[in-house]
Parts: sequence; structure tokens; C-alpha cells
Amino acid sequence: MIIAESISWLINDAPFGVTFIFFFLGAFARGNATYWVGRGLAKGVEHTRFQKHLHGPVYRRAQKFIGRWGLFAIPLSFLTLGIQSAVNASAGISRMPLRRYLPAVAVGALLWSTIYTTVGLAVFYAWLALDWPWVAGGLALIGVVVLIVLRRRARTRSAQESAPPESSEINC
Repeated sequence: MIIAESISWLINDAPFGVTFIFFFLGAFARGNATYWVGRGLAKGVEHTRFQKHLHGPVYRRAQKFIGRWGLFAIPLSFLTLGIQSAVNASAGISRMPLRRYLPAVAVGALLWSTIYTTVGLAVFYAWLALDWPWVAGGLALIGVVVLIVLRRRARTRSAQESAPPESSEINC
């Protein structure tokens, strides 16, 4: 009951600065927790059969993102959906130095808290004003369709990459 009242106060009645700081600290703590989980995973699975799982497609994509965008990858990940945790964990797995990671995650948390304190809450309020079960159901349906399409594309791409090259020789 106290938690629900606190959340209600934070969303409805708290001054902008309090809400902003709350969102900033939450994003900063989450980013760092994910980073340290990544560091722990990398250390814990070294030289085990589970090391191959850290080289899956999501982490490979996140590491390419980090490699391509360098210090910008962490803050930019806070503006994306779906790879924020993977990018932060990949920074931990790849042992990104804290002197580079902490400023980057602070900028990302600032971006995230700015969005969610302003536009994010407006979208949240609009969503609450709608007949949300239908909206949630529609979004879930769209999500399922997108996942099916993406998986089919990935399978097709994988099949094309693993297919033997066509021979131009004619066997007589």
C-alpha cells in the first residue's frame, strides 16, 4: 500500500526535479547492475562449456554496436528498445574500463530520465486513459507478428549462408 501511494505521488504530485532524479538514479543503477552482471558472467564462464552462450546473436549485435559507436553506444542504447541491457552487459563482458563506462552510462541515464520524465509520462497517461486491455492486446499481437517475421527472415538468411555454393560446372 505504501509503495502504491509513493508511486502515485511520484507520478502525479512530485515536483519535476524529484521525478527526474528518481528516474535518473533508477536508470543509472540498472545500467551499472547490468554491467556488473556482465562482468561476473564473463569471469564465471571462462573456460566452461557455457562460454559459447555469451557469443549469441543478441550479444554479437550489441558488441558490434559498441565496437562501431565506441563511447556513444552506451548512451545511445538508452534510446533504443530491446538492446539496452545487452549493450550494458556486453560492456561488462568485454570489460570496458570503468573510467569510460561510468560517464557513458551517466549520459544515457540523463537521456532516459529526460525522456521518461517528460514525454514518457505523457504517453503513459494517454495509455491509461484509453481502453488499455484492447491496446495491450493489439500491441502484443503486433509484437508476435513482428517476432514471427524476424525469425523467418533469420532462418532464410541462415539457410542461404549455410547452403553450398552452386557449381557452374556441368557434369557429363
